[in-house]
Amino acid sequence: MARLSLFNSPLLLGFDHFERTLDRVSKMPAEGYPPYNIEQIDEERLRITLAVAGFSEDDLSIRLEGNQLVVRGKQHEEAAADRVFIHRGIATRQFQRSFVLADGIEVEGAELDNGLLNIDLRRPLAEESTRSIEIRRSGKPGRKLETGTI
Repeated sequence: MARLSLFNSPLLLGFDHFERTLDRVSKMPAEGYPPYNIEQIDEERLRITLAVAGFSEDDLSIRLEGNQLVVRGKQHEEAAADRVFIHRGIATRQFQRSFVLADGIEVEGAELDNGLLNIDLRRPLAEESTRSIEIRRSGKPGRKLETGTI
């Protein structure tokens, strides 16, 4: 059975990479840990904030893999090995959270503050541009067109 596509229109040329990105996003697991926010700081800047209580800078890694921002967290077992918990309600399991970034989005940096990992992104504003496209006259078979003439 043929799959319907949002980008199947002949008027949408060159958008096949969007379709691949949407396929990848739809196949990502919908796990809710760690919880996160995405906020718009201003017209050009975004911030992803993940709640990573109990994780230190050494337990976290942030990588840009193609256009995918991947945040991983894994606590070292030796830190909790000598502790005896009567109740353990703070989740410290390992995690991986991925965000697909649009073309042109730049990762400015990250900061861990009071159990919140802030990742700052910059989305440069698109510049509107207009240009004229030269229309060349097609040549007839066996006849050469002069260069520089229209």
